[in-house]
Amino acid sequence: MNGSLYIIAFGLLLLSFIKDRKKTYKALKKAYKSFIKNLKMLMGMMILMGVIFSIINADLIGQLFGKESGLLGILLGLGIGSVSFIPSFIAFPLGATLIENGAGYPQVAGFISSLMGVGIVSLPMEIEYFGKKAAILRNIFAVIASILFIAVVGGLL
Repeated sequence: MNGSLYIIAFGLLLLSFIKDRKKTYKALKKAYKSFIKNLKMLMGMMILMGVIFSIINADLIGQLFGKESGLLGILLGLGIGSVSFIPSFIAFPLGATLIENGAGYPQVAGFISSLMGVGIVSLPMEIEYFGKKAAILRNIFAVIASILFIAVVGGLL
């Protein structure tokens, strides 16, 4: 699937280039500048998260999110997930590791759902692209959705 998307994107770029070389060049230049600008922010966020996760390992998080931690563990999971910046292909195995280390399902649900939905670390970038009001509202709704998810997981298990 990924390969076909690249082929489609390259084909459309080629079509654009054939239609109007000047506009295509201008668009590519603008995209490059935007990529470099975003890369700087992303690198900063990734370095911050790397430092945090070198200090706080999965075993410690598992202890903090233990089944006995109750509401405090859930709130901690929501908080840590909200300020973390981890791709989903790392987050889901991390969630499994947390559960294997004794973390409770509602605590991990809060962590993973807020990790995927809430973006405190990426908020400045969101504000820049979507505006302050939209970025803040999106994050508020993501927290609400995470709380609802925790309630569902806690009620079902």
